[in-house]
Amino acid sequence: MSVAELWPPISLTLMLAGINTLILLLVGTPIAWWLARSQWAGRELVGAVVALPLVLPPTVLGFYLLLALGPYGPGGWIAGFWGGRTLAFSFAGLVIGSVFYSMPFMVQPLRNAFVAIGDEPLEAASCLGASNWQRFVRVALPLARPGYITGAVMTFAHTVGEFGVVLMIGGNIPGQTKVLSISIYDYVERLQWGTAHVLALGMVVFAFVVIAVTMTMDRRSTLPLP
Repeated sequence: MSVAELWPPISLTLMLAGINTLILLLVGTPIAWWLARSQWAGRELVGAVVALPLVLPPTVLGFYLLLALGPYGPGGWIAGFWGGRTLAFSFAGLVIGSVFYSMPFMVQPLRNAFVAIGDEPLEAASCLGASNWQRFVRVALPLARPGYITGAVMTFAHTVGEFGVVLMIGGNIPGQTKVLSISIYDYVERLQWGTAHVLALGMVVFAFVVIAVTMTMDRRSTLPLP
């Protein structure tokens, strides 16, 4: 076992988690805001679709993503613009799959944070002449900061630990789709227990730190003001 051997899947995992978190911060914000503020009776149906990855087996989601990203799905059509045949078994495919799989881990904390703001601060800003955009940027976003922190931490951590979806749509291609969780599986299959143990223990420590930090932030955000 050497650092040169272990670093590629670690760096690929961190890059995937970082990109996925940034994308979901941008995509998840309008979705969470709409779910929190919309009065449409069917909004919970949209919320249920967003939350599906929480209960759907990863292999099921991975299977349908594989079809969508494959040569006969929308992914094949998109890949054709640069001469490719498929987005499956590529880093771009991993990013797309991770966005779908991790979406509820970003959207739900943001939605809860937006709901917790209530109507009073926004109505006060409106009375002072603030536009809808100004109310959102200057009032809603600062007040929803705990939700953004929790969503970003949970999304990053969840992406680091992904296995089923990334295996289905990415396979095990070194340097392209072989992320940390796939590496552990690969080392176990090759009976390299020591290396698998080091990586697995590192992920256990990482998961513990993430949970402890998230619970601490949640507790501080709910403490009454003096």
